[in-house]
Amino acid sequence: MEVPNNKAAIESNRQAWNDSARHHQDSPDWQALLGEVTHLGFSCLDDTLRGVLEQVGIEGKDVVQLGCNNGRESLSLFALGARQVVGVDQSTAFLAQARELNARSPHNAQFIEADIHHLPPSLLARFDVALITIGVLNWMPDIAEFFRHVASTLKPGGRLVIYETHPFLEMVDPAASDPFRLATSYFRQEPFVQEEPIVYVGKVEQPAAASYWFVHTLGAIFSAAIEAGLNIAHFKEYPHSNREEAYDCYLNQEAQLPMCFTLVAAKG
Repeated sequence: MEVPNNKAAIESNRQAWNDSARHHQDSPDWQALLGEVTHLGFSCLDDTLRGVLEQVGIEGKDVVQLGCNNGRESLSLFALGARQVVGVDQSTAFLAQARELNARSPHNAQFIEADIHHLPPSLLARFDVALITIGVLNWMPDIAEFFRHVASTLKPGGRLVIYETHPFLEMVDPAASDPFRLATSYFRQEPFVQEEPIVYVGKVEQPAAASYWFVHTLGAIFSAAIEAGLNIAHFKEYPHSNREEAYDCYLNQEAQLPMCFTLVAAKG
């Protein structure tokens, strides 16, 4: 399949995520979430991300989550004492879910529909902390441009916190007959293309807009952050997975892959 230009790939990804939302809403996890989010101390953050956010300091701060999906992580930031939380996503359908959760929550986040490449002026230089979690970086065709827009949301001295899947995992395929054989290059240039709905468990055999998953090396991520005027203050790799359950086959190996990482960078 011919890879479209960046603008077309972003739009196709938006359509794919809008289609994906209904599949996630059909899951038992969604029904459980509707009840859990009503609690004052609700949090779906794991110990790794919570620990990094506590070190950075969220209490009394204004926080933006870029690529907030259904808003569950954004709403979790109130349990760490966030003063104000804004979630940004380009999927209309997932933001509808975020607003449904927000209506049930004792807290009140704001959810804004926007492509990271076209942020409204009201979000610029406004936040103490910007958060990016699993499954955001790889939807971005130009990682350097992405980081410039991320940096634009931060006040001087503001911190970016990233908790993402490790790019080493792009080299393997858990669905392959030999999941431990290297399947693709770490330096792969072309995106992975999927034409089925985006779901986290199994597959849905239905047509959907093509989605484009772009591979970025750690070097590309570091360089993009630095070029955007962000000073890297923390970077740590972990042997646990924050990705789909299929990747759990790579856990607890004698030759253990790095499976995710955290990064903190400050705006100069």
